[in-house]
Amino acid sequence: MKNLQHLNKYFYKYRVRFGLGIIFVALSNYFGVLIPQKIREALDFVQDKIIAYKGAEEGMKEVVYSELGDALLTFAAVVIGFSILKGIFMYFMRQTIIVMSRLIEYDLRKEIFGHMEMMDLAYFKRNKTGDFMSRISEDVSKVRMYLGPAILYGINLVTLFSLTIFAMFKVSVTLSLYTLIPLPFLSLTIYYVSSKINFRSSLIQKQLSQLTSNAQEVFSGIRVIKSYVKENQFGKYFEEECEDFKSKSLDLARISAFFFPVMIFMISASTLIVVYVGGLEVAKGNITTGNIAEFIIYVNMLTWPVTSIGWIASLIQQAEASQERINELLNEESTLDRSGVSTENLEGDIRFENVSFTYPDTGIEALKNISFHLKKGEKMAIIGKTASGKSTIADLILRMYDVTEGKLMIDNQNVKSVNLDNLRRKIGYVPQDVFLFSDSVTNNISFGVGEVDQSKAEKYAAHAAIHNEISNLPEGYQTMMGERGVTLSGGQKQRISIARAFIKDPDIVILDDCLSAVDTDTEQQIMQYLNVALKNRTSIIITHRIHNLMEFDKILVLEDGKIAEIGTHDELIASGGYYKEMLEQQSISEEV
Repeated sequence: MKNLQHLNKYFYKYRVRFGLGIIFVALSNYFGVLIPQKIREALDFVQDKIIAYKGAEEGMKEVVYSELGDALLTFAAVVIGFSILKGIFMYFMRQTIIVMSRLIEYDLRKEIFGHMEMMDLAYFKRNKTGDFMSRISEDVSKVRMYLGPAILYGINLVTLFSLTIFAMFKVSVTLSLYTLIPLPFLSLTIYYVSSKINFRSSLIQKQLSQLTSNAQEVFSGIRVIKSYVKENQFGKYFEEECEDFKSKSLDLARISAFFFPVMIFMISASTLIVVYVGGLEVAKGNITTGNIAEFIIYVNMLTWPVTSIGWIASLIQQAEASQERINELLNEESTLDRSGVSTENLEGDIRFENVSFTYPDTGIEALKNISFHLKKGEKMAIIGKTASGKSTIADLILRMYDVTEGKLMIDNQNVKSVNLDNLRRKIGYVPQDVFLFSDSVTNNISFGVGEVDQSKAEKYAAHAAIHNEISNLPEGYQTMMGERGVTLSGGQKQRISIARAFIKDPDIVILDDCLSAVDTDTEQQIMQYLNVALKNRTSIIITHRIHNLMEFDKILVLEDGKIAEIGTHDELIASGGYYKEMLEQQSISEEV
């Protein structure tokens, strides 16, 4: 259970509730153990009165009969009272321990989610979304079963077993020892089977992660799957994975099913031993016939707790396997240090000094010895072929990754010494892969700043040249968008994402090829806003449309991760290099 030790901090957090739960379990079982004793007293009393009734004179028989009736009513009232008290404390034990398990489940999910949010981008590229979903849902649910039912019935087993064994040995040591003979065999069976349950539980959880990842990937890419008519192929693959999951689950079910027949057999054997050995002890005069009934009730009281040993062991083994997977996730550490100096504003002075970068997840060297200086308020364009390293520069400025070699300076200090959250709040970033949430248009635009008035959202939507199209939607700015914004066109999604970046009033603006799906006039309108409203803000535009780059202070041309050219539009035209060649090709394409 070493992996489950991670949960000890939660037990300490809810120690009062947990402690009360243990007390309530003990009290419930205490009153439960008193019931067989009262029944034994009642049976012995009835037996004595029957003997007295048979030996009494005619006139005294009515008195004996009356005493017997009154005593039985008293015994019945006491037994009912004990049963009610047992039920009351049983209610409270569930209200403490089971509720505690739900609270810990909530805290654990929150811990996992919070930890994942703090991880760097490389971590999410290495792992599948479906696997994350499986761990935060299925695995946490398995752990909760340990925190609630397994612990509750485990404590119930220990307390009831202790109280019952104590009561049994008080009555007869000999009968108690004979009654408990099957239990060692039960323990050996549990020890053998629980190891198999643990192994199969791990396989099942891994397969469930595979199923979840597959389903998530299929539904996310459903457009591509439908367009290539691959529904049957993916359906067959998913069916094969489900068959594998079913096979593993059935193996676990077969092992788990082995417990219950063994439990029932052991309990039945104990009952037979009680009747046989108890009869011999009664014949010797060591115990009464009421003690036999008392012992049979004790054995039946132990039936569910002892039977639940296998179930509890199964829950613990499954929780152990699930918590191991959760711990693997929680033990992963981000490579980025989030601490550092927080500043009111960023000046926007950006300097790359011999920066090289290799992606940690693939080993691909994306940038090689990059150096440039972008002063406060300047605008720079980055162009180049696919995979030349353009987006990597944006990722490094945002500190999605840290540079492998060299220095990245912002406002004359190493970007690693700047508080990460503060840095990202001051940057308005529009990624190449636009993402919109399943929410209203207004909430998507105001995502980076919280709730805002619709008028403010309209203002920045106008700057992004999307206001008119939003106004024509069925519910305007309150229109709910589908998952990932599927109800909008590519250009509309890009412009809403641009408005989201503008409304932050950022000190640095980075647009990563986010104008590819808009027409030339719309792009000009957005670029005009950049030229006028953000003239004192540092701006970086990653683009393929060269004709809009004449207003930029610097144009950086990348090729294979290296700087091929850098300068103004006029300087690059005069040099007659790659930039001029691209401009001529684009002009010819537009004319055609």
